[in-house]
Amino acid sequence: MKFLSIVFITMFLMACNSDKQTTSNTPENNKTYTLKLAESWPSNFPIFGDATKKFKKLAEEMSNGRLKIRIDSKNKHKSALGIFDFVKSGQYDLGHSGSYYWKGKDINTLFFTTMPFGMTTSEQRAWFEYGGGQELMDKVYSKHGMKSIIGGSTGNQMGGWFQKQINSVEDLKGLKMRIPGFAGEVMAEVGAKPINIPAGELYTALERGTIDALEWVGPSLDLRMGFHQVAPYYYTGWHEPATELQFLINLKKYHSLPQDLRTILTTAMKLSAYEMYAQSEYESAKNWANMKKDYPNIQVKTFSQPVFDALRAANNKLLAKLASKNPLSKEIIDSQAAYLKKARAWSAISDQSYLNSQSK
Repeated sequence: MKFLSIVFITMFLMACNSDKQTTSNTPENNKTYTLKLAESWPSNFPIFGDATKKFKKLAEEMSNGRLKIRIDSKNKHKSALGIFDFVKSGQYDLGHSGSYYWKGKDINTLFFTTMPFGMTTSEQRAWFEYGGGQELMDKVYSKHGMKSIIGGSTGNQMGGWFQKQINSVEDLKGLKMRIPGFAGEVMAEVGAKPINIPAGELYTALERGTIDALEWVGPSLDLRMGFHQVAPYYYTGWHEPATELQFLINLKKYHSLPQDLRTILTTAMKLSAYEMYAQSEYESAKNWANMKKDYPNIQVKTFSQPVFDALRAANNKLLAKLASKNPLSKEIIDSQAAYLKKARAWSAISDQSYLNSQSK
């Protein structure tokens, strides 16, 4: 229903805008605004890059050409993890990246991508739209002169590629792993050594032994990266159950736009985000089937219960510590926990019960 609502809004805005163009010829309606967008991804990067291209197309068409979007990939601006600063400074008007990359700049940004043992995509999107998530995200980003809008979900991510099997918590000690966000903090708490590396450098780092393991996304993107060639153990997820990318908007630029173009801009972002989630789910299902057939040597594993228990205990400890130090962190943590408690009860009786019945 949420998706249909966005489609109807999009159609309505296009119709209204078309009427304005045919009935009015004021300078305001004729003015063209060119916005520059910097993305964290390389040129033509699948799924993630598709989301920005769809956003561009939607924004330009819905505005009848009054909005023009120029996309610069990492190949152009040379800083995959520089998007926050680009948009904050006004060097770029828009960005597309992941909120948890900015925890070193503002710890409260990390909550808006996903959290270990947290909400699924459907739960988290409901929290964003109706549970106060967007308002909390506005509170965090407005301090930096920016607005953040959902930018596309990968869904539940796999736990990563490992060069050796993980049988106990001891096997995680000293493990060099590419893992961003709060999950990296959790892994460090149990003795691992988290490292954040841009997408284009992951395979080389794993192959050369700079890292021992990495998590990226899931079958929708992992197989084409070739990780299975140097790390045969593929673990199921726990750390990113609802990975939501983000569109960033420079607030000064945003408020310089006419109101109808602001609405078109954010609507185009949300619609492309919903389409990215559908694409991610489709590609994951397709590639999982291909993986089982074409790469039978990949060993799909799940951490043992003692490992999960240790990770969950570390997660809870770090959340409590963060909440005690930062009032806004506590507000966000409490909001997510309260909504998850309600949402998970429904997820368990609806989706989980249904899936359990189908597996018997």
